[in-house]
Amino acid sequence: MIAAALDRLTHDISVHSADLGKRVAFDPARVLDRSDSLALSTPGSVSSNGSCRLLAAADGWLALNLARPEDREALPAWLCCDVDVEDGDAIAAMVAAGSVSDLLKQGRLLSLPVAAVGEIAVGSIEPPCVRIGAGGEPPQRLRVLDLSALWAGPLCASVFAEMGADVLRLESAERAENTSSPHYRRLNDAKNIETIAWNKPAEHLRLREELAHADVIISSARARAFVQLSFDPFAVLQSHAVWVAVSGYGWSGEHVDRIAFGDDAAAAAGLVTWGGDGAPRFLGDALADPITGLAAAAAALRAVAQGGGVFIDAALAHCAAGARAMP
Repeated sequence: MIAAALDRLTHDISVHSADLGKRVAFDPARVLDRSDSLALSTPGSVSSNGSCRLLAAADGWLALNLARPEDREALPAWLCCDVDVEDGDAIAAMVAAGSVSDLLKQGRLLSLPVAAVGEIAVGSIEPPCVRIGAGGEPPQRLRVLDLSALWAGPLCASVFAEMGADVLRLESAERAENTSSPHYRRLNDAKNIETIAWNKPAEHLRLREELAHADVIISSARARAFVQLSFDPFAVLQSHAVWVAVSGYGWSGEHVDRIAFGDDAAAAAGLVTWGGDGAPRFLGDALADPITGLAAAAAALRAVAQGGGVFIDAALAHCAAGARAMP
């Protein structure tokens, strides 16, 4: 299923990029490989990168991702008792005593990346698109604004950089990235990179100006992040602009505020394998990220070629569910 999804997406990127003037070819196996940048293990009940764990609750299976310091700090509140975050057996025992619905509800309140395995039953590797502008002829040279972080969004933006577009990447001054890792460099070396302090109101004017001049915008924040900046980004977009919003569960619907990363989103989509003991296992390294990054890029290229004016809601869990459904 994963191979079929990646073959489909890399083929679509090749076709749509050629429509815009320069064909971009990706090796699917290379897209998935971060082994030169991270200490990865064979995926099982624990993810390759070690941050996400598949745990049995009283009535189902959960994926708990302790990817950030704040996730680890929230663990005692989630389990309603003190617990050593390194004690996997103790965590498993406490989760086993709770119900999936209660643990999900509490996790959402704490902004924890936790998901029920297989909870997203329907999805598509073609993210939904919504008309937001009148559209127009694609510009001769695209201006792309990359506001994203981690893997899926930067991968999407890297496709445009490979095409020769002018890609400006604005990185958060508050979040340090490992700029020396080969994985980071593969995704971002062809971009112009600057920093922005999101907590400074004076920088919001700069962001408005960049949005107003961009042909393609790629973000990886939830919708409420822009609400917290006190402005409507769509109000300053050009009529032909394409906005790619990468998020865990989408910018609309009942899961709009949920946090997700590649491994727990893949588990939410059911993108796991099941052992003879009836327990799920991870299939690979944060698979929802590269799948969504390529799916978002294919959709964005198609939207640009058709005149733009489109919002693309690229949700990790939904794209992963679409990949799971492929033969």
